[in-house]
Amino acid sequence: MSLPRKVLGADEQVILHLRTHGKALVGPVLGLVLIVAAAVALVVLLPDSWSPWSYWAVVVLAVVALVPVFLLPFLRWRTSTYTITDRRVITRRGIVNKSGHDLPLSRINNITYERSLLDRMLGCGTLVLTTAAEAPVTLPDVPDVESVHVRMTELLFGDDERDERRD
Repeated sequence: MSLPRKVLGADEQVILHLRTHGKALVGPVLGLVLIVAAAVALVVLLPDSWSPWSYWAVVVLAVVALVPVFLLPFLRWRTSTYTITDRRVITRRGIVNKSGHDLPLSRINNITYERSLLDRMLGCGTLVLTTAAEAPVTLPDVPDVESVHVRMTELLFGDDERDERRD
C-alpha cells in the first residue's frame, strides 16, 4: 500500500515507503496463539451436555478477546507508514481517525539513529530527525534503519559533499 499520488507534489518522487518493523506484532501474535489455545482447551474440557451453546459462547468470547489483543494492534501496524520523498518525510497513522506529519527535508539539520540490542538482532531501530525550530521527530521501529539513515543523509547532504569534493 503506497502513498496516494494525490498527496505528492508536482514531480515529487517517493524514495522509500516503509511500515514499522514487524516486531510490533510479536506480542499480538502471542496473544492470538494463547487465546486460540485457551478456546480449544475450553471446548475440549467442557461437558458434552453443555453443547452446542457452550461452544458458541467460547467462540464469541475468543473473538471478543481477539479484537483488542490482536486485531487493533495489527490494524495500527498496517496503517502506520513512513514515506521519504525527495522533498519531505511523511508519517501517517490511524485506523479510523487519521493523523500525519510532513517534515520538509530542508528543515532537517541532523539525522541520527538509535538501536538497542534487540533492535540490532531484528534489524531495525529508531530514526531521529532534528530540526532547528521543533522538538526532534522520532520514527520508531524503522526496518533496516542504517540503510534508511544513509539514504536520508544522501538526500540531505549528498549534493553538498559532492560539491566540496569537486572544489
